[in-house]
Amino acid sequence: MPTYITLLNWTDQGIRASADTAERADAFGAALQRAGARLVAIYWTVGPHDLVAIVEAPDDETAAAALLRLGVVGNVRSTTMRAFGRDEIEGVVAKASA
Repeated sequence: MPTYITLLNWTDQGIRASADTAERADAFGAALQRAGARLVAIYWTVGPHDLVAIVEAPDDETAAAALLRLGVVGNVRSTTMRAFGRDEIEGVVAKASA
């Protein structure tokens, strides 16, 4: 299943409710499951981003829809990148060499 790395920053609303962040992460994981995706891991970070999530979804459309639902809640803004594992990148390199 494709993997996505999502960099998250709290909005003003999200930081005001930071005491609930662990519960919101659980709700995010549950919402992803309902959408057919999976929260692999979530990390709270220090630096330019407040959280980093690793998500698996069957396709880009499912990932985008699930992350759009997250954004609608209003607690975070996200930047998402498609990530490739070793086997996947070997396939990409093989296609580029053909």
